[in-house]
Amino acid sequence: MRPILLLLPIVGGSLAATIPTFHGSGNTLQVVLNGQIIDFSPSEMERFHLNLDEERLVQMEGKEPVVMTELEKMEAKANGIKFFDITDTPYLEAFSLLRTQGTISYASPRLYEQVTKVIETLSTAGPRENLEKFTSFYTRDYRSETGKQSQQWLLSKVKQVTDENASPSLRPYITIEEFEHTWGQNTIIARINGSSQTDNRIVILGAHQDRHVRAPGADDDGSGTVTILESYRSLLASGFLPERPVEFHWYSAEEGGLLGSQAVAQAYAKQGLEVYAMSQFDMTAWVREGTNEEVGVIVDYVDGSLTDLNKKLVDTYLSIPYVETKCGYACSDHASWSKAGYPSIFTIESSFQNANQNNIHSSRDRIDISPEFSFDHMLEFSKLAVAFAMELGTV
Repeated sequence: MRPILLLLPIVGGSLAATIPTFHGSGNTLQVVLNGQIIDFSPSEMERFHLNLDEERLVQMEGKEPVVMTELEKMEAKANGIKFFDITDTPYLEAFSLLRTQGTISYASPRLYEQVTKVIETLSTAGPRENLEKFTSFYTRDYRSETGKQSQQWLLSKVKQVTDENASPSLRPYITIEEFEHTWGQNTIIARINGSSQTDNRIVILGAHQDRHVRAPGADDDGSGTVTILESYRSLLASGFLPERPVEFHWYSAEEGGLLGSQAVAQAYAKQGLEVYAMSQFDMTAWVREGTNEEVGVIVDYVDGSLTDLNKKLVDTYLSIPYVETKCGYACSDHASWSKAGYPSIFTIESSFQNANQNNIHSSRDRIDISPEFSFDHMLEFSKLAVAFAMELGTV
């Protein structure tokens, strides 16, 4: 077995003391950290459907695709290298060349009274309860048995929220489906069909449900998962019937290189479906101690016109300001839609420099890191998701 040096988020102490050594081959993995051995033994690895030597085709910014093993992917991810795993979607970018819709002009916020009425029904109670359960699974890794179990729990919760909040007249407009993946953990898509007979362009709100191998994944991206679920609940309870179809996506396998969202974006492109706007919610809970509360509006690798509207939505409907920030190539699932030629944006918990970088992908990505992990902060993003769905779902 060859050693691989892997940099994980530093919680405390010197850099040298916190650099773990990963040894891997076949289906075994051992981590040595600060003299402590964390052994992913064969029995431990039985929880995962993972071959560390499996070769994958990986695309990094400005480079030709390269073949990497799963273990090398893990190393790259932990070192902060962002990439697409394009093994199953090698031609996704080609679909962007076929798109003829051009630049979309988005109207300024115009539904203040209606949106505000729904926002007032949002709560932190549901997100807290749901996230406590969602972080209790042994892992939500997309290749694991409990990753599949967590996805099935989330699917049941989406159905429960629908049954409890959608009126009999609204229910026929709603569909809830699993987008199946070969690795077992499926993407979940809840759709409220639009009433328009002439505009079927889709509005998408997304988050990723999986997490890094052994991290609780409270912020990354349990926070985004329950944030848009709460928005979905409030919209149904209000009786909201969009004119354009509005979809809520909970993607599988973001941590593996945006695998789930690439598969969905490719399927939509192949079917010739048009996406009016896509907004990603990945990490919505963290307010770094000593900083002012803010909303991070990503301004690189996103659609400019839709980003401008997103800023206006923050100004109009949220009680905290936005700050422009950058996150880099392939940093979350919105990038899959951009790659396929669809307009997409990304909003995060703060400026990238103030985000929860020291705890994600580690055992400290928990809801009880007080006062920085904030359900009240998450509520601001639920407001944003409601505003996005209503403003863009209305012709």
